[in-house]
Amino acid sequence: MLGRALAGQRREGLEIFTKVYWPTGPGHNDRGLSRKHVMESCTASLRRLQIDHVDLYQAHRYDPTVPLEETMTAFADLVRAGKALYIGVSEWRADEIAAGAALARDLGIQLVSNQPQYSMLWRVIEDEVVPTSEKEGLSQIVFSPIAQGVLTGKYLPGQQPPAGSRATDPEAGRFIQRFLRDDVLTRVQQLRPIADDLGLSMAQLAIAWVLQNGNVAAAIIGATRPEQVHDNVQAAGVTLGDDVLARIDEVLGDVVERDPAKTARG
Repeated sequence: MLGRALAGQRREGLEIFTKVYWPTGPGHNDRGLSRKHVMESCTASLRRLQIDHVDLYQAHRYDPTVPLEETMTAFADLVRAGKALYIGVSEWRADEIAAGAALARDLGIQLVSNQPQYSMLWRVIEDEVVPTSEKEGLSQIVFSPIAQGVLTGKYLPGQQPPAGSRATDPEAGRFIQRFLRDDVLTRVQQLRPIADDLGLSMAQLAIAWVLQNGNVAAAIIGATRPEQVHDNVQAAGVTLGDDVLARIDEVLGDVVERDPAKTARG
């Protein structure tokens, strides 16, 4: 569908990213970061998108079952073939990023980005991944900046999730459960006066917060309606002062998750 939507658009004016790792079929070779799956998945993505290259091709997870040299060599070959301009990773840990960046340099390509989960409530990248990325020349393209919708304030402590919300979806809902505790939801509601003082929506405050991190290049917004996009993009360019950041930290307190070991696995 995206390929059809992009038909006729000026390719040079677009930045198109995609990823590889998760299963694309039932076979043993239809998943992971083997050379076979990396090369075949890229070819299939380009065919579906109806383009000849992607701007950024990302390893969606680290694959411990495949030698990193095999994976990075496959990525380098895609770059040299003109099928990808840059290489990135997603939810890799600090040591994995460092090893991947070193191999990329040896192969003469650029590893430019990591795509982790990051929000006011989920800060597991701050202690290790961000410093390593800064050292290696990567930045973060973060997902879930509003914590699957929790930071919009629509989930209230002691109440059932709103009908039709992400938390009621059997598949998507499993990712949000970690945030649906009453202690977390109570603290989130206490962020509302901060947003109101700044003339921001709760979602805008959450997105502006992640963009204050100097190693964050962009925030991926999981909008489901056009009006959410219009609301969320207004966070771009908002600067939160040190006093605001301190107030947010004080409000959220110990409900923030910071353990680097909780970077995604599997």
